[in-house]
Amino acid sequence: MTSARFTAACIQMRSGRDVLTNRDAAVALVREAAGKGAHFAQTPEMTSLLCRDRAELFEKIRPQAQDPVLAALRETAREESIVIQIGSIAVKEGDKVANRSFLIDQDGEIVASYDKIHLYDVDLPNGESWRESATYTGGDTAVLAETPWGLLGMTICYDLRFPALYKALAENGASFLSAPAAFTRQTGEAHWHVLHRARAIETGSFMISAAQGGLHESGRETFGHSIIVDPWGRVLAEAGTEPGVILAEIDPALVAEMRGRIPTLKNARAFKVAVARSPETLGRAASA
Repeated sequence: MTSARFTAACIQMRSGRDVLTNRDAAVALVREAAGKGAHFAQTPEMTSLLCRDRAELFEKIRPQAQDPVLAALRETAREESIVIQIGSIAVKEGDKVANRSFLIDQDGEIVASYDKIHLYDVDLPNGESWRESATYTGGDTAVLAETPWGLLGMTICYDLRFPALYKALAENGASFLSAPAAFTRQTGEAHWHVLHRARAIETGSFMISAAQGGLHESGRETFGHSIIVDPWGRVLAEAGTEPGVILAEIDPALVAEMRGRIPTLKNARAFKVAVARSPETLGRAASA
């Protein structure tokens, strides 16, 4: 590993319901990023397929060893000599699906994989309802992946709302954190930027997150705004809602500098939680 600067790219997509079309779009955008000087390129969550129908999903996805998107991006990494993080693909695991991210080195070898830990089971104010746990099986292991520039903490989308995961990754050596996503437009407009800046500032790490953006074939609308944030919380690059590539120069030395400036990881202390009640409250409880 080296502390040399490198150029990171986020590949913003609008994945549809055809796996091979999505594969070709991802490959073309990674090649575009490499042509612009990127050393590292990350695709969004659900690079291979974005559909809500469970039967259709199971019909179209494959086990990891047979996935055409994974195979194509491994070949692209070899041909372009670029490190690629596949934000995630849906991988068939028995009667359920794994939402799995991969880190691929310049030789096309799989360095690490990570299964999304936190599943998106929510009911939104606009009537949208999501139950990922009905289809997906959640992971149970946080993953650090070795890159030529330092350790990358791999997370996916909804994980972004769970700061303890990012703290643990940073405490265990991550300099770069990622949350490739398919954020809904509603939640993205409200929280995408503040959550990324918060995770970067809290941990003194770079945040690099490619996103899905726009109105998809399935009717789902995603927020886009792929983003790269430095350890001081500054936005280095940001996309809009259209597919494309954003790039930023990453200086790994900034991680140590920012963690030295405000050493929150070093200064964190274990604590207990006490609940204080007034005498009047305690008296009512005793007489109940």
